[in-house]
Amino acid sequence: MDLNDSLAALNAVLNGTAGVLLLVGGVLARQHKRDAHRKVMMAAFTVSAVFLVSYLTRVAIGGTHPYPEAAPGRTFYLVMLASHVILAATVPVFTIGGIYLGLKDRIETHRKWMRIGLPIWLYVSVTGVGVYLMLYQYAAA
Repeated sequence: MDLNDSLAALNAVLNGTAGVLLLVGGVLARQHKRDAHRKVMMAAFTVSAVFLVSYLTRVAIGGTHPYPEAAPGRTFYLVMLASHVILAATVPVFTIGGIYLGLKDRIETHRKWMRIGLPIWLYVSVTGVGVYLMLYQYAAA
């Protein structure tokens, strides 16, 4: 496994980790465990930020990795990738806005903001793992 493939695998692990943290953070919020929620969500944000640095490093080193034209599932992959990329562009806005509102104790606005932002962030984390699996495991097989 070369550096590019290793970084891609690391990115999938980081996305999966962020997804788990987001689920745990959502449960903690519903249980009104604010301190634990805050810690878990800040960990999710940190993991996502590390992912972004790792992803940009991987692209800078190895460029993009196209899905093979003849591989099965190409249309599904491209639809998933397109939705992932489009929604990923909104995640920094929702996360930074959500963190700001939460830390400023504007809880009602934070809840409204993150009712939209959390599912998007979770979808992007999960589809990030899906993109990796399809590109590096399924299509490469």
